[in-house]
Amino acid sequence: MCGRYASYRRDDEIARAFLVQQILAEERPPSWNVAPMQGVRIVLEQAPREEPEGDPVRTLRRVRWGLVPSWAKDPKIGSRMINARSETLTSKPSFKAAAARRRCLVPMDGYYEWQKNSDGTKTPYFLHSDGEELLAAAGLYELWPDPDLPEDDPKKWLWTATIATTSATDALGHIHDRTPVFIPPDRYDQSLDAHLQDLDEVDGLLRALPEPVLQAREVSPAVGAVHNNGPELITAV
Repeated sequence: MCGRYASYRRDDEIARAFLVQQILAEERPPSWNVAPMQGVRIVLEQAPREEPEGDPVRTLRRVRWGLVPSWAKDPKIGSRMINARSETLTSKPSFKAAAARRRCLVPMDGYYEWQKNSDGTKTPYFLHSDGEELLAAAGLYELWPDPDLPEDDPKKWLWTATIATTSATDALGHIHDRTPVFIPPDRYDQSLDAHLQDLDEVDGLLRALPEPVLQAREVSPAVGAVHNNGPELITAV
């Protein structure tokens, strides 16, 4: 699974990397310890509200990490839906509607996994690209309407997202058996394409992605505490 990650670049740097046309979020401090149910940045394409039939606009916005389907009765369900297995992404009721129409990219600088040791302890690792390049995890987003708020309330719609995961079959599989699904830059357009709505084609896209080439370094157990946050968390011990 992916339960923690680092995202410390500025919004404008992320926007340039993803060819974002519009930023719908206030700049926030960098984070080396992004955790579930916190605000995260996603890149998506969506037609302008005032022109639904217009060309999609690539946007950077903040949402809450932990998907809440539009039909959910309680938004607390999001805490159990921080990840979506790519193998069942297009068939599971919780995800298939978003897989067809609400795909996104989750920019990150790397993520953390904990390796289980024979003595019962766990060792944290920071997994990142070889050249410390920005990574793009495949994600889904949803909008949940709060039934207790009127239609014109700006807080009526809760935006949430989940990160897709797959089997870790490369050399990093010994650390953890799951890894985020990463989208290479030459597949950004296809992944975000609003016209791609056939679930079989979406499934084919996910299955055809190349395996990511990542590096891992052991880091401090301090990353296990959500309140710890700083560049020292990704420094090799």
